[in-house]
Amino acid sequence: MSEKVPMTAQGHAALEAELKYLRSVERQRIIKAIAEARSHGDLSENAEYHAAKEAQGMNEAKVADLEDKLSRAEVIDISKLSGETVKFGATVTLIDEDTEEEVKYQIVGDLEADVRNGKVSIGSPIARALISKKAGDSVEVNTPRGAKSYEILKVAFLG
Repeated sequence: MSEKVPMTAQGHAALEAELKYLRSVERQRIIKAIAEARSHGDLSENAEYHAAKEAQGMNEAKVADLEDKLSRAEVIDISKLSGETVKFGATVTLIDEDTEEEVKYQIVGDLEADVRNGKVSIGSPIARALISKKAGDSVEVNTPRGAKSYEILKVAFLG
């Protein structure tokens, strides 16, 4: 039995779009590159042909990986979630207790995590520290740069 992969509807749609691109656009581009390289003759010493075949293998591996992840996806509709405690899908507004800097993170699946865009993986240290907490609580997070303390200002579920 394969393990389910939690993700938001937005993350699921992004993976489906990537899969569609790889299957239609990228696959066709590689097929054309292989055909072009074949037309140059001797395949044993044809670097273009070997590069195109390698690209084909990498593309097909990525397609298979995405198909696997999508087949195991457990899409969680954040618009149907509510409550005061932090859980998957929550958007949490925090204030760094040392610098007074305010940050906002949404807790998402591993495949959609993108810290630069405020999306942290459910398995990340900060998400693990925040789970089950509510506004007003303080949390301590062990980061690569050392321990940081945050106060939770707000917990919201933005679908």
